[in-house]
Amino acid sequence: MDYYPNNPSPHPTGGWAVQPYPAAAVDWGLRSFMLKVFNRMTGGLAVTGVVAYAAAETGFYTHIAGTPLVWLVMFAPFALALFLGFRVSRMSPGAAHAAFWAYAALMGLSLAGIFLAYTGDSIARVFFITAGTFAATAAWGYSTRTDLTRFGSFLIMGLIGVIIASVVNLFIGSSAIQFAVSVIGILVFTGLTAWDTQRLKTMYLEAGYPQGGSAGNLAILGALTLYLDFVNLFISLLQLVGVRRD
Repeated sequence: MDYYPNNPSPHPTGGWAVQPYPAAAVDWGLRSFMLKVFNRMTGGLAVTGVVAYAAAETGFYTHIAGTPLVWLVMFAPFALALFLGFRVSRMSPGAAHAAFWAYAALMGLSLAGIFLAYTGDSIARVFFITAGTFAATAAWGYSTRTDLTRFGSFLIMGLIGVIIASVVNLFIGSSAIQFAVSVIGILVFTGLTAWDTQRLKTMYLEAGYPQGGSAGNLAILGALTLYLDFVNLFISLLQLVGVRRD
């Protein structure tokens, strides 16, 4: 299942007045902001992994898998991601952080089934492949001078197609559709990683180099965005090359 919010601009209603900061200060501020984004994203992934493993090992996920509650577990992260995407800029820093960690935990519960469907070695191998691909793509998106905005519409169209096809395939169960979704998903989420990384730089600069709570909320939005890119890239790769249990 793919989850991805349609994020609005995080700028507060009144906006910020851009100040003529020295280039060195701007560079330091941007690096500090991006470090916060990646640290929170990494923390969210850790929470998701721990919750997913615990839910699978304790049998909790197996217990709810055959009940209607499993649909709530599957779609609750999607609803919370949308809520965060639209509301994070208006939330207090504490509430924004709490919502993000709650989202990461819910996502872990919804992904617990992968520990039952795929071997542990396969999951670990795909995770490290995903981490390497994500790191390289994000680094390129951060450092490149190429304007990636022109690719945004194509990536969003591909994302919408992946989401619709994934939902439909929940009911159809076609292996051909699953294969196509996985391949397209890898391309889309790899591209989105670079695009979103560059977009976060632009958002930070256009916001007037925010500090304090404003920067923290923007970092949460950035962490959520890149977290979703990582998780969906991981799922696409796992569905394509993961080794299923007998």
